[in-house]
Amino acid sequence: MMEILEVGYKANGRSLITDVSLRIEAGRFVAIVGPNGAGKSTFLKLLTGELTPACGSIRLEGRDLKRYRQPELARRRAVLAQQNHVSLPFSVREIVMMGRYPFHKNAPEERDFAIVEACLREVEMLGLADRVFPTLSGGEQQRAQLAKALAQIWEITGAFLFLDEPTNGLDLRHQCHSLEIARQLAGKGTGVVAVLHDLNMALQYADEVVMMQHGKVYAKGRPEETLTEENIRRVFDVQVRLVKLPESGERIVLEVGNRKSAIGNQESAISDRKSAIGK
Repeated sequence: MMEILEVGYKANGRSLITDVSLRIEAGRFVAIVGPNGAGKSTFLKLLTGELTPACGSIRLEGRDLKRYRQPELARRRAVLAQQNHVSLPFSVREIVMMGRYPFHKNAPEERDFAIVEACLREVEMLGLADRVFPTLSGGEQQRAQLAKALAQIWEITGAFLFLDEPTNGLDLRHQCHSLEIARQLAGKGTGVVAVLHDLNMALQYADEVVMMQHGKVYAKGRPEETLTEENIRRVFDVQVRLVKLPESGERIVLEVGNRKSAIGNQESAISDRKSAIGK
């Protein structure tokens, strides 16, 4: 479990995060949503230990995050960052093996290689395992980096996986597939915290939604409680309607004035998601 207690953060004299308190349970998928500049990525970096709060505290399993040594923290949580620049000619397999570094002493063992294979298969990248990473498309690189994060927590009970815009660069099928992987991990006891821009994805996959505005938590709770028409209007400054699809009964967010195209796009997304689940 993670406890965030009255956390604040400043940069260059400007307050980016103000008085945030949350409780994040392992085994739950928590989506962080909000407009650009709301503080989502900064907040995620505080949760991962990349940034240190100016005030308040963050506890992982009852222990302040600042008291963890980096190798120890690396064995408790994995991070898929928004930007993952790699210019050296590592193979995809070597990139994913980096996720196993906290668990071996310079020489991977048979179990490490088996986990790397499993994670590559999970993200549908096993056929590209020997490709040089910088030669991949943006979406393929994103999937390889996800495999690396999975390898880091593959056998860890109650671990946390932090995802900053994990669907960046992915086609629709792989967006759904990646979030379904995260959804299944949560079902097995991993805590998943993901910054998402697509509110419909948050509705479909998250157990809880944290809606941020101006560095503060505007609303939090179950998706249907948090992603209301009024909350979305106030936070995103856009008029929407929440409607139920006739066939599946799933709710979707539609921008007023663009309903037909949005319905078509979302029905396609849901169809692809179900296909991804089947795989």
